[in-house]
Amino acid sequence: MSNIVLIGAQWGDEGKGKIIDILTEKSDYIVRYQGGNNAGHTVKYADKKFVLHLIPSGILRSGKKCLIGNGVVLDPEAFFEEIETLEKKGVSVKGRLFVSDQAHLIFPYHRLFDTLREESGASQKIGTTQRGIGPCYEDKMARLGIRVADLVGEPQFFEKRLRHVLEIKNKILSKIYHHKPLRPAACIKPYLAYRTRLIPYAANTSLILNKAIGNGKKILFEGAQGTLLDVDHGTYPYVTSSNASAGGALTGTGVGPTQIDEVVGVIKAYTTRVGEGPFPTEFPEDLVKKIRDKGEEYGATTGRPRRCGWFDAVIGRHAVSVNGISSLAVMKLDVLDELREIKICTGYRYKSKILKDFPSNVEILKRCSPVYESHRGWLGNISGLKRYQDFPPAAKKYLRRIEQLMETPIKIISVGSNRAQTVMLS
Repeated sequence: MSNIVLIGAQWGDEGKGKIIDILTEKSDYIVRYQGGNNAGHTVKYADKKFVLHLIPSGILRSGKKCLIGNGVVLDPEAFFEEIETLEKKGVSVKGRLFVSDQAHLIFPYHRLFDTLREESGASQKIGTTQRGIGPCYEDKMARLGIRVADLVGEPQFFEKRLRHVLEIKNKILSKIYHHKPLRPAACIKPYLAYRTRLIPYAANTSLILNKAIGNGKKILFEGAQGTLLDVDHGTYPYVTSSNASAGGALTGTGVGPTQIDEVVGVIKAYTTRVGEGPFPTEFPEDLVKKIRDKGEEYGATTGRPRRCGWFDAVIGRHAVSVNGISSLAVMKLDVLDELREIKICTGYRYKSKILKDFPSNVEILKRCSPVYESHRGWLGNISGLKRYQDFPPAAKKYLRRIEQLMETPIKIISVGSNRAQTVMLS
């Protein structure tokens, strides 16, 4: 048995899609366990580029079964658009893709509330993708959510439930946002059309996974975003609305903790983040542009330019701790090829103190300045290297230092965007 949870150990966008694609070769089932279509995984192979938002990246390997777990919030429109895009590129999902009947559905009012909040200035601007993810999770916790099971069940019960929720939502829209109410028919009719299309995919995915584990199958748990965006363990309130850490793999799929064998943390050789929130190691603007262009640092979902900075070992250690990370995959090491000096943040200076541990208070984090150590760059193109022993000494030293600071072994090194540009360590 080898059931692996793969998580981002920074602010997301670490390159998980490529590692998932590699690990699926030895996996039987790949399951997405949290988030929604606010996250994207980019995979390149056979001169084709695939950007996936909801469907697990394992769908690109024939014969693999892919599941969307109960912890995901599902926008049916985005889901079917993704299926159509895959099929146009020759990737069939028939009989291989299943959606938890306990997953909650995103409706037009969720997207509307997301936009109104970000634009109203009534609350702290978070920098969401405005795709309704947060409002959908809010309804889930407030017991106002509507699940896949509700939609694929008896239509009259679905319609009754949706009308009840819309009564509440329309009161909020009119009284707080002074927005015209939504017509029930505008939601009911299109979702009943989705119902017919969704029925073949809806399943008890927890039951499927636990039976598969009992039969000795290998499961890969695919996370979206990253640990520092986790609603409990991230830079709250500048976080996503779900548990992007390893614990979310359990609650988001209905698989118990005793079934997990390994947790792989994915990190970039530097750090990026999208949206608002503190970022202690952020580069000056001239270096941001250089790294952003070389690393193609633009959001797979929104196209927004990512903020870029030096590698931060403080958030790295935090990610190792809260996830129980057993090994690391280092991505985009080649992006640093042209730098004469490379820095690593080993701590934060706050007033007269040096903090080695990640602070929970975001206002303290905003006022922290990074404590750096400098490393000599290797000034050479490593993108074609196939063996670790061929790496420049300076690159090896940099990687060893990351291992030391995070107290976790590096098992995978990526030196380019294609599958072949990957070095596996024993």
